[in-house]
Amino acid sequence: MSQVRLSFAAQGPEARRAYAALEAAFEDDGYPLGMLELDEAADLHEITLYVDRDAASAVEERMGALLGGTAAGIQSEVLPDIDWVAHSLEGLKPVRAARFFVHGRHDRDRRRAGDIAIEIEAGQAFGTGHHGTTAGCLEMIARVAGRERPRNALDLGTGSAVLAIGLAKLAHIPVLATDIDPVATRVAAGNVRLNGMQALVETGTATGFQDPVFARKGPFDLIVANILARPLMRLAPDMARHLAPGGSLILSGILDRQRRAVLAAYANQRFRHVSTLHREGWTTLHLKRR
Repeated sequence: MSQVRLSFAAQGPEARRAYAALEAAFEDDGYPLGMLELDEAADLHEITLYVDRDAASAVEERMGALLGGTAAGIQSEVLPDIDWVAHSLEGLKPVRAARFFVHGRHDRDRRRAGDIAIEIEAGQAFGTGHHGTTAGCLEMIARVAGRERPRNALDLGTGSAVLAIGLAKLAHIPVLATDIDPVATRVAAGNVRLNGMQALVETGTATGFQDPVFARKGPFDLIVANILARPLMRLAPDMARHLAPGGSLILSGILDRQRRAVLAAYANQRFRHVSTLHREGWTTLHLKRR
């Protein structure tokens, strides 16, 4: 059945109150709920709820009654039943980092002997994102996985699953790849199949660490999260709870000017800084629990 994406924008505490209210109201329905930072300086966020098409009108009415003016201007978008992985990365330059080569189908002939090639057809949930963060994460994955030899891993906020696929290909370990957006999860699963990594990479939609999949698959020797600085800071306690003793965190989606704030949030959870990579104005961090 087609889904409908219901979304609205709100600022600061108002956005967080709205998210908490919707989470409580629709918990039993199992509708995926997400909050995305739109503008850090303005503290502006987008709240998104995905519902079945035949329930959309009733859910939208319930949201309005529950939140009042906070949910003014709810946008409703029908997501058609099409193959979201049909789009390619045509026009996007391939990314090289360590032994990894991330490319679209139009650049298959540019693969070299010895490359760990990752073919991504990201389409609607384009998740390779900023090259600085993608390349930084892949380079850090190569360093950490090669030195520490983790037994399992989590790619949190997987997007296109590029990092999960790269990690599975390099380390040959099981990787859980989750995202709050079911469209992204669908695209990620398509990319996993495209790269032949179904036996090692499990994809799933999860709106928070309270999802039972994390307890079932964890604790993790390695957690990779290429999202945004503020969500990373809020997630620091959960990261600590789901990381195995002696495990590592690789964090990115962090602007260079945000590095100290992120490090401070994790220092409060007894993480120590191991190393930093800078690429194109973006920071990638490697942390370990003290």
